[in-house]
Amino acid sequence: MTDNRIDPPFVADEGPMLRSWLGWHRETLAVKCAGLSPEQLRLRSAEPSTMSLLGLVRHMTDVERHWFRNVLNGEDTPGIYWTDEHPDGEFDLVDTASAEEGLARWQAEIANSSELSAGLPLDLVGKGRRGGEEVSLRWILVHMISEYARHNGHADLIRERIDGATGE
Repeated sequence: MTDNRIDPPFVADEGPMLRSWLGWHRETLAVKCAGLSPEQLRLRSAEPSTMSLLGLVRHMTDVERHWFRNVLNGEDTPGIYWTDEHPDGEFDLVDTASAEEGLARWQAEIANSSELSAGLPLDLVGKGRRGGEEVSLRWILVHMISEYARHNGHADLIRERIDGATGE
């Protein structure tokens, strides 16, 4: 597996530390997907779960989109993969999905998220709301780190099932 991750610093101010950890976790998911065929990326974890590496990438695409576009920036963008008709579409509808498109769209959302949040103070309150509540950029970054960390654990197990590759 190709590993382009940059370890977060041991000592840094809060903003750079949070952004560094988020970047590390984003890249960790990329590492788990690296070198696999589209068929392998679509491989389900274990029944009855519909989780796959491609499904995780698609899920994180919508998560990035929601928190940074909608909550931080106040946009009203719908999910790409989850819809009212298919609330788990990011996982359930991968059998014929393009892995290349999914990975590219995820990277584009990461770039957009990074651009939207670059240089903003952590105490900045987003223009959108979550359940009627205001949300700070700090909360969004911490939430995104926890979201990636949880799903990277899933990704590690799925990757091990595919080809035996493990690692942090």
